[in-house]
Amino acid sequence: MSQIHISGGRMIDPANQRDEIIDLYLAEGRVVGIGTAPADFVAEQHIDASGKLVCPGLVDLQARLREPGQKHKGSIASESAAAAASGVTTLCCPPDTKPVIDSPAVAEQIQHRARAVGLSRVLPIGALTQGLEGGQLANMQALQQAGCVVVSNALRPVTSTLVQRRAMEYAATLGLTVFINAEDPWLAADGCVHEGALSTRMGLPGIPECAEVVAVGRDLMLIEQAGVRAHFSQLSTLRAVEMIADAKARGLMVSADVSAHQLFLTEMDASDFNSLCHVRPPLRSQRDRDGLRAAVASGVIDAICSDHQPHDRDAKLAPFAATEAGISALETLLPLSLRLVEEGVLSLSRAIAALSSGPARILGIEAGQLGIDSIADICIIDPDAPWQVSAAQLRSAGKNTPFEGWELRGQVSHTLLAGKLVFERET
Repeated sequence: MSQIHISGGRMIDPANQRDEIIDLYLAEGRVVGIGTAPADFVAEQHIDASGKLVCPGLVDLQARLREPGQKHKGSIASESAAAAASGVTTLCCPPDTKPVIDSPAVAEQIQHRARAVGLSRVLPIGALTQGLEGGQLANMQALQQAGCVVVSNALRPVTSTLVQRRAMEYAATLGLTVFINAEDPWLAADGCVHEGALSTRMGLPGIPECAEVVAVGRDLMLIEQAGVRAHFSQLSTLRAVEMIADAKARGLMVSADVSAHQLFLTEMDASDFNSLCHVRPPLRSQRDRDGLRAAVASGVIDAICSDHQPHDRDAKLAPFAATEAGISALETLLPLSLRLVEEGVLSLSRAIAALSSGPARILGIEAGQLGIDSIADICIIDPDAPWQVSAAQLRSAGKNTPFEGWELRGQVSHTLLAGKLVFERET
């Protein structure tokens, strides 16, 4: 493995409170020197990072790769390539693959395929219940031993409060974090947009704010009872954020993330029946969006994720309510986060933390920081490079982005995975 010298870059490593122009030295897939090379270091490769940001590789808590089961929408190869071009070195794959990640065989298959591709580290999320059906608990211990670092029921509800409690208690005995997509299935019903005046005018069934708030309230009580570490995925409402803040203040072991698109888009973006804005949870009000932004800035929301869901073209061509929810979001994750810095919502350090050290801490993995002997997962960013979002130019197999035509700044120039250069942008 090459010994690499990265010179002249502005190193931003929030986990180690570092923000300075300094050289970085890599060997055997790890950081071996910061500022000064080890005595026996001889660079075999040099990367000039002058005028660029040198950051830990990004960690995405929610990215559907569509393999196994839906390769017509994407694959581990295609989506890992998109991740590498976006500075994302670690991806969490939700358990709602086909077959479901409820057995060690499926978890191991995904990791084997990701290692063979070699462009990103893919962490499978184990199923909370067998088949995600909400009845029988999955064998979480076997899933943990097979490489699942957390467990979740993905977007499928566990309607039985008793089953949810037992699942949390089981996870707690194993030290596993439970990922929760909070939505009351009866209140959400067949809704597809935020419930309010706009949904009424559009004639579309709405998902009320309380669908999320009620589910968060229930699960916070169960978390406290079970003593489990839990993470709320893709929050969309201000009220839910306020409940998470209160739970943290009371000492509960909870964390939360938000999808990048929820920090920019609102229900108004779906007002023309644009199916590219059909997401779950739905785009909410401007008040919710502003509350989510403030929560990321304050740290109540610990991480920003892509909630990447590539779709084939036909999935978005039906009438709005009949289309499939989701955005192809890996390649806009970093630029949108940098846009928040540009708008004064986040400091640069906070934005990078929400994409690296924050999610790594939630997962409990060795990633998201660049101290001595840290694994050399690194993204180098040209923060001033302008680009226009074009679906046709996305590396992901999914071209379903609502940000078509947006002018953004910030492009990844290099991505290194354990010291191996897996992406270099052509100049």
